[in-house]
Amino acid sequence: MLYKIRFSIAIIVFIIAILGILGIFYPLPFFDIQIAPLLQRAIVDFTVIGAVTLAIMLILTLLFGRMYCSLICPFGIFQELIALFRGEGNEETRKNLPFKYFITAITFGAMLGGSALLIRHIEPYTYFGSAFTLSVIGIIAVIAVIVLTVFKNRYFCTNICPVGCILGLISKFSLLKIYIDEKECLSCTMCERNCPAGCIEVDEAKVDNETCVKCFKCLGECPKNAIKYGIKPKNEVKFSPKRRELITLGAALVVLGGAVKAGIEIGKTAAEKIKNIILPPGAENAQRMFNKCLNCNLCIKACPNKILTKADKDFGAVHIDYTKGEKHCKYDCKECSKVCPSGAIKKITLEEKQRTRIAMAVVNPEKCTHNGVCVEVCPAHAITKEGNSPAKIDASKCIGCGKCKTVCTPGAIEIFAINEQQRV
Repeated sequence: MLYKIRFSIAIIVFIIAILGILGIFYPLPFFDIQIAPLLQRAIVDFTVIGAVTLAIMLILTLLFGRMYCSLICPFGIFQELIALFRGEGNEETRKNLPFKYFITAITFGAMLGGSALLIRHIEPYTYFGSAFTLSVIGIIAVIAVIVLTVFKNRYFCTNICPVGCILGLISKFSLLKIYIDEKECLSCTMCERNCPAGCIEVDEAKVDNETCVKCFKCLGECPKNAIKYGIKPKNEVKFSPKRRELITLGAALVVLGGAVKAGIEIGKTAAEKIKNIILPPGAENAQRMFNKCLNCNLCIKACPNKILTKADKDFGAVHIDYTKGEKHCKYDCKECSKVCPSGAIKKITLEEKQRTRIAMAVVNPEKCTHNGVCVEVCPAHAITKEGNSPAKIDASKCIGCGKCKTVCTPGAIEIFAINEQQRV
């Protein structure tokens, strides 16, 4: 029963995630609790809301275990759905491999240092979102994980995913755990053979709650109700790290320190050579955007004028391309700011957005035909024209939205990138 309830909720969450990623329906709180972007907002950029939300998520994990992986993470739920087509049973007990600690140390270490360059190439939420916007990297990653799921079920969640690694370490100490009641157990191995995480060893009456994703499938498979979810009896609580585990932990911490330093260096130099990039309001500058954007591409789907474009060879994060879509940034819209979960695009009010300069328009007087259409459409009232003279742009008012360029038939107006977004 617990499995059916959990699975039903997961399906609803998955549908909401799909609708949000496609830009059809965006439930703000749902995407704001995705762990990797939440860690960035709470720890790297520090926002009070981010810190409180992160604390709540960690406390829930400390109470209930890795429920996030089977109830909230859309990529985790996606793997569970894929696994439905691979048949039942025949799962082998899976070792808790140490290399995942080093993956986590490297990726999150770089993030703590100020760069999301590494985490966005392995974080599950990013993969899922980027695949739906037809990003090549996202599609390749999803196909690879599908193949891995077919052969190894939830292997990505248990031994690769850095978010899962962090939640797993917390789950070691969770209040509620999956455990085996040895008095009731028949050693039929039904739970072990059907565990998608491969974390049950019936012979030793052991459940690895670090890798257990709390799908509750095992509870429904046991004919004697010998496998339980709750507070383990005190005489069954056994946690004493071995020497090898302590050495692994120490080595991972060393790697973490090195990754933080590397992240700092990446953050300083990665985007320094980037020029002529126009960014969405709230991104501030190219270096910050490059180092904060997870490339989940949620903002691309949300943009009503479709001027936002995916990372490419010119810039490794989301940016504006005025040659696409409606070719201008809509004045009364701040959807990209609303949906960005990582804080790469800061959450700003509509008034702040309308006063944020993201680029600069310039008129070529030799091409101007003096028709004055640009004056009429400028939402910031930055363009003026006297008599038969060429149009003039007030640099103190222009926000670079590009609306004027869309109506300038002789092509007398150009939009140029700026180094730092400013409030006018």
